[in-house]
Amino acid sequence: MMNSSMTDVAFELLGKKKKPVSFAKLWEEVSQCMGFSEAKAANKIASFYSAIMLDTRFASLDDNKWDLRSRRTYEETHPDTSSLMMMEEDSDEEMLDEIEYDEDGNLVEKSSYDDENDSFDE
Repeated sequence: MMNSSMTDVAFELLGKKKKPVSFAKLWEEVSQCMGFSEAKAANKIASFYSAIMLDTRFASLDDNKWDLRSRRTYEETHPDTSSLMMMEEDSDEEMLDEIEYDEDGNLVEKSSYDDENDSFDE
């Protein structure tokens, strides 16, 4: 496995397991297979985490457990974001309510910065 990427090694390791694995355990096994020293493992852990987050072969589950996406249902790997859309729409409406125009229809900029005292109002 020395010529494989870290994510390829993780894919092979997870393929041999029957259930999800914690990130810490997965990283420990990957770094052992890759032959990393402790120092090199410490330097590479962040890039490994980023790589598996972006790799569509993997699924991040609750409690920072990882599994192969192919073993998971759509609902498990794609959280319901409809409530997020509602929150975003509410925020957009609130922002629109805060916009002010003068009598000529020009946008009035709101600022809490006080030029005279050179500070922000609280």
